[in-house]
Amino acid sequence: MDQEYERRLLRQINHQNLPTEGRLTKCLSATCSPVSVKSGDRFIPTRAGSNWSINFHYANENCRSPSQNHKAKDASSDSSKDAVAYAALLRNELLGAGIETVPDPHTDDRRHAVLSQDSHNLYVDRFLPFDSDNEVSPYSLSPLSNKSHKLLRSPRKPARKISKIPFKVLDAPELQDDFYLNLVDWSAGNLLSVGLGACVYLWSACTSQVTRLCDLSVDGDSVTSVCWNERVRLPEPTPRLVAVGTHKGYVQIWDAAGGRKLTSLEGHSARVGALAWNGEQLSSGSRDRVILQRDVRTPPSAERRLQGHRQEVCGLKWSPDHQHLASGGNDNKLLVWNSSSLLPVQQYSDHLAAVKAIAWSPHQHGLLASGGGTADRCLRFWNTLTGQALQSTDTGSQVCNLAWSKHANELVSTHGYSQNQILVWKYPSLTQVAKLTGHSYRVLYLAVSPDGEAIVTGAGDETLRFWNVFSKTRCTKESKSVLNLFTRIR
Repeated sequence: MDQEYERRLLRQINHQNLPTEGRLTKCLSATCSPVSVKSGDRFIPTRAGSNWSINFHYANENCRSPSQNHKAKDASSDSSKDAVAYAALLRNELLGAGIETVPDPHTDDRRHAVLSQDSHNLYVDRFLPFDSDNEVSPYSLSPLSNKSHKLLRSPRKPARKISKIPFKVLDAPELQDDFYLNLVDWSAGNLLSVGLGACVYLWSACTSQVTRLCDLSVDGDSVTSVCWNERVRLPEPTPRLVAVGTHKGYVQIWDAAGGRKLTSLEGHSARVGALAWNGEQLSSGSRDRVILQRDVRTPPSAERRLQGHRQEVCGLKWSPDHQHLASGGNDNKLLVWNSSSLLPVQQYSDHLAAVKAIAWSPHQHGLLASGGGTADRCLRFWNTLTGQALQSTDTGSQVCNLAWSKHANELVSTHGYSQNQILVWKYPSLTQVAKLTGHSYRVLYLAVSPDGEAIVTGAGDETLRFWNVFSKTRCTKESKSVLNLFTRIR
């Protein structure tokens, strides 16, 4: 081959292999300097400005497809924990991250990764003359650092497994498929109240005995809501009062132990679909767009009328400190009321559909969760102390009910159109811990057992299904903020 032709060919190949930045640098140097630069047969790239920690993070994220990333994020098996441990081990050995414990794959907490990227640099940490923390015994045959040894010796939490099969299924004939009703509630005495057509039935979780509490067909009425009063009246060891809302707008108070009706409250002109007790006070929401608050110990004339919704009120929940009432309506509004004002103190209008699913967090003061209907499908969280929206996620289907775990910072949501599923979420990362299916209709009804471990769900398929979804262990992380007045006594 002609030597001149071979020289030009090699020059052209080297020029094509140069990155854009190298070509630009070469062109600038050629124009600014009269000395010609001869191209060799090799190209040695410069990596002086590379950020190895960021490249390492991107390599782990980009090597998987989005669907694989989603599965890895939600995985709860031992293999996912092994992958997290291996990634932490590589960070220690290659980047000097200094990770000593295996992160929980369920928590989407990026703070540690951000801190390690910001506070550690490859060219500073790895080339220090001496570091006592990373000192390895001269007699050790392991190539790993002390941090990595601590990482491998760190205790591993056992994988939490949630059964995807209900441990009990009960038939519930005439359980209505109506999004705006609340027909299932579980008392602290382990009694489940269910509204079926015109009757209310009580099922004992201890003895599996079923009793009929009331029958409204005599008056041509039907049950639209049920709610237990959790306050214990001595000498009875368990709650015994249950409120029943009817289609004609009445609110009946029944003695569950004696099986007799104590009183019937009037005031609503349409069906009562939502009930919430606050001590001896009972709040009721109706299709007439009014919320009534009444003390069952006083005459019926002593009532408070809360008017803020423009359509049917379908969700009511009192906060754990008994100071605020949250109400959701078919007007896509979420309102927060206090015990003294007749006007809402806060109003949230971010939902695009009816707000029935409402739940106050028992772990964080002022944290409120809500879910929207078919046109919204979003799960949203609010800080009612400041009135700010915190987080939101699209669940992909109609949100029918919400309930927080009593022991851990988790919550469960039930869904309707179009997946009819039950989802367990971890807060605040909002990662899905479990997905349960089995109902063939919308999962409209939800209640939590007294011990906080099991839930019961009801749907238009006329079945009640019992699931073990929450753990027994109580969350040890408590708020230490001095602004939280409800965590300590001074």
